[in-house]
Amino acid sequence: MSIERSLGISASALTAERLRMDVIANNIANAQTTGPKGPYKRQTVVFQAAQPSGPFQAVLGSEMRASQAAPVVGAGVRVVKVVEDNSPGQRVYEPGNPDADADGYVTYPNVNITSEMVDLMTATKAYQANVTVINATKNMALKAISIGSK
Repeated sequence: MSIERSLGISASALTAERLRMDVIANNIANAQTTGPKGPYKRQTVVFQAAQPSGPFQAVLGSEMRASQAAPVVGAGVRVVKVVEDNSPGQRVYEPGNPDADADGYVTYPNVNITSEMVDLMTATKAYQANVTVINATKNMALKAISIGSK
């Protein structure tokens, strides 16, 4: 695997995890948001393996030369879409609340702060791991350059 490709894969993961962290932060910020149109709906990010770019023969040829035994691998990760979680929110009896229904119940968003914090921690760890990969790749490139210049 080339240095450029390694950096590209990690960069795509950084971009995807950053969006995931933004969506989680939005969920946390709206955990108590109700309104006339209904409660906020929790959102999640859907990832997909990115496919190598370029003409099929060029990609296949480079992969086959790289390793006869290895299958064609992806070129990182990409965000397919951000989807709403349609699970029901918690109903709380608050007859004085302007967002209460005819029975006096307010439906709050389906956001669980604890789950969101766990998701945020895993996204942060994945982001940090990819930063580590980029730094290691950069250090390998620098070592290769220093070896070649001696």
